[in-house]
Amino acid sequence: MDKSSLLDRAGVAGEDRVALARILDRASQARDRGTPSATDFLTPQQQVQASELLRLAGYPETSWVKLGGYQGAERRLFLFLPDWLEPEQAEDFSPIRCLRASFRPDRPLTHRDFLGSLMAAGIVREKVGDILVSPESADLMVLETVADFLLQSWDSAGRTRLTVSVLDPAHIHIPEVRCREIRDTVSSLRLDAVAAAGFQMARGKAAELIAGGKVQVNWKVCVKGDKLLAAGDTVSARGFGKFEVAEVGGVTRKGRTAVILKRYV
Repeated sequence: MDKSSLLDRAGVAGEDRVALARILDRASQARDRGTPSATDFLTPQQQVQASELLRLAGYPETSWVKLGGYQGAERRLFLFLPDWLEPEQAEDFSPIRCLRASFRPDRPLTHRDFLGSLMAAGIVREKVGDILVSPESADLMVLETVADFLLQSWDSAGRTRLTVSVLDPAHIHIPEVRCREIRDTVSSLRLDAVAAAGFQMARGKAAELIAGGKVQVNWKVCVKGDKLLAAGDTVSARGFGKFEVAEVGGVTRKGRTAVILKRYV
């Protein structure tokens, strides 16, 4: 099956189609040339799409690894492995570099400040992985192709001066994930019912978002309000954030199901 047919079968379009076409090129390069080949950083949704596409194309899961620079990274890249390279050796060929941008604590910066500064410097989003902001610094995962430029030329975010240095991955500052626990009961574990509880909106509004393709379950768009969820599933909605189904409890006397949701803030 040719590349265009594979992309059609995977049902991807727009910018995601371009990104996934490049992923197939990288996979082919590693297989045909016998050299490791890496993609740019991918969003969680693109990672799911890429995994499905590669399986359709006949690439075994042992032919690639996903790397993000640290355990638990959200944005990750695919590193494709030639036959001679074992997965446990993949880190030695990672194109990811860790940088720390330090700033004065009395001039606090946000994730948006750093991202805006990088875009203004001409760095496209795909070249940057996670940006982990702490009170006095931000640790960034970047591709080696832009690391030197940032070390030499990136010296400010807005009016705040930055000192950028190479960072040992063992010393990455991983901020605590903030979330709010929601305890509720739902009529069923249908997506529309659970989404209404998680985003604290009317069920009809949740159903509209789902039908409009604005809701993802485990990073895949879902337009079926009757999809049944389970503990561990992640639900996100454009403009409303995301939550995880942390726990599914028993059924109340009125036939409702108890759930504990973790809403990320």
